[in-house]
Amino acid sequence: MPDDQELTYGRSTSWQPERARFRLFPLLVSWIATGVALMAAAWLLPGVDIKNFAGALGIAVIVAALNAVIPPVLAAVRLPLTLVLGFLLVLIADAVILQVTAQVADDVLTVDNFGWALLASLVVAAVSVVLAVILGSDDMSSIRIAQRIARRQGIIASTDVPGIVYLEIDGLALPVLRRAMRDGNAPTMARWLRDDTHELVEWETDLSSQTGASQAGILLGSNEDISAFRWVEKETATLMTCSAPPDCAEIERRRATGIGLLANGGASRGNLLSGEADDVILTVSRMDEEKKSNPGYRGFFANGDNATRTLVLFGWEVVLEWTAALRAKRRDVYPRGHRGGIYPFMRGALCVFVRDLIVSGVLTDIMRGRPAVYATFSSYDEVAHHSGLERADTLEALRKLDDHFAHIELACRHAPRPYEIVVLSDHGQTQGATFKQRNGYGLDDLVERSLAQGDVQGIAGGDEQSSMVGHALSEATGKKEKRPKNDVSDRDVVVLGSGNLGLIYLMEERRRLTMEEMDARHPQLLPALRAHPHVGWLLVRSSEHGAVALGAEGVHYLAEGRVEGQDPLAAFSSHAPEHLLRTDGFEHVADIMVGSFYDPDLDEGCAFEELISFHGGIGGFQTRAFILHPTALEAPPTPILGAASVHGILAGWRSQLQNGGGAAPAADERTPVSGAVE
Repeated sequence: MPDDQELTYGRSTSWQPERARFRLFPLLVSWIATGVALMAAAWLLPGVDIKNFAGALGIAVIVAALNAVIPPVLAAVRLPLTLVLGFLLVLIADAVILQVTAQVADDVLTVDNFGWALLASLVVAAVSVVLAVILGSDDMSSIRIAQRIARRQGIIASTDVPGIVYLEIDGLALPVLRRAMRDGNAPTMARWLRDDTHELVEWETDLSSQTGASQAGILLGSNEDISAFRWVEKETATLMTCSAPPDCAEIERRRATGIGLLANGGASRGNLLSGEADDVILTVSRMDEEKKSNPGYRGFFANGDNATRTLVLFGWEVVLEWTAALRAKRRDVYPRGHRGGIYPFMRGALCVFVRDLIVSGVLTDIMRGRPAVYATFSSYDEVAHHSGLERADTLEALRKLDDHFAHIELACRHAPRPYEIVVLSDHGQTQGATFKQRNGYGLDDLVERSLAQGDVQGIAGGDEQSSMVGHALSEATGKKEKRPKNDVSDRDVVVLGSGNLGLIYLMEERRRLTMEEMDARHPQLLPALRAHPHVGWLLVRSSEHGAVALGAEGVHYLAEGRVEGQDPLAAFSSHAPEHLLRTDGFEHVADIMVGSFYDPDLDEGCAFEELISFHGGIGGFQTRAFILHPTALEAPPTPILGAASVHGILAGWRSQLQNGGGAAPAADERTPVSGAVE
């Protein structure tokens, strides 16, 4: 892509980035706030003493000067396990800076030892966060740091040719976004619509409405044979999972064909798959690369305040979760998910640590002039799973993301090339009490008592982004993740849960069993599943009729296009038969695919894992994803069906911006009947 290529879609051919001008007033506010924070630390901690406020202001100057030098030097050191070592070094540096300052100005500041210095740096960070909320923060500070890091790492492109930034909000449905815009919980995105700089369109997910399948389609152009979050490959008796690094690497190996959305200079931030990007941060399919020296984290660690600020905000997020959980229990909110154990800390990590790392990476990418960046933000999805679709703390997670998008928008004005911002979701979520909450037993229990013989292994729980914290920890410690329970060769039956989509594998044969074979071997199994009030449909393969959807009072012959009795898919999208028929053709589809009921009046279904807001199958908002795109980009034809169609649209926009409107790569092998946009 030549750097001097001119634009043809209405933008000036001479891009002039705004200069990050020096502003005295925010600097004075920050200086005074730091002085107040230092005085608060001295008042709270017996091992720290500051003579007076004037002395605190002087200490603030020295600390700021040292912070401008020491953390960037540490961030530039090439370290393996960059995430943990960089974090620890910068955290230690913050404490050392206070100790050094105490030595330089011993008549003003006294710090008894390193421990008190570390505590003081955390208190200063906590008070500074509170003051920043009250007084307003200097948004340009992190942008200036990103510019310095970009200059050190090297500007990739300084050009008139636009770059494109794709920001994915994991799990956010279009109707939820619209209400959030209306109610002030997404003011930045609402402003884009009011100002007519962006348009909002809907797209419908595949049967597997989860991040693994969606990102394979969006980033690689194909999600063939990904029938759920977890599936079994019967010929090898291997369990595959969309959040396991080896399995994500294998998915990418199978599906990458050179047309990845981020090929030719792109960057992947916080994704399950890389999209064939040149540079990655927290990208599961290339986790082994993350354990080496990763310069992508330098922008985060170069800001000396980030380590302490992150710890403080992490702690605050944990407190918010504990408070919200107690409030929900006291008010007897229904449905109510499990929110104890390690979950509050997982929430804190995703909503603060992982989010801020990704934002920092995106800012540096923009300042370096990368042609394309795709970043996934999972905080809304994670909170919604446990709190509910539109509960107060869920929408607060969305509001914070929206605030970061405003920051990214501001950064684009200072970049060495113009940028367009596209915001999209990979799926939505549907709410309802779980299958186990409703019945007192799980899908695996129902299957086991309906078998003629055999034991059942049930595997459910967790979500693709819950594992992102574990991957960050793995990257930090250098430990290779094992693949527990991936060998299912000794199991009679495996039952998997993926939101409200269940998968049943009868392991007595290393191939898919037909409906007739299952009726002969386990005559009570299909009738028991069909008759259950919280099962909506079953997808099986008939030796006589091909793909068949079974319901309690009817049958939909998918391959033949006819219905007998009551259509089990009537409550779902009109495209549901197409999605099921396509999935039936996958090599590793389950012997029985199970979809939960969906009540359109109550707008609820039930998950086969313990998540009160869920996704993974069909029914409700979980299939109603969105794309918020600049009006300068060609509006896509509708309906948009399937993640591979989204790949074609996003790749086409990148081509429109960077290749003079040339043709984009083909999306994938899907045919019109399966939902590809024609």
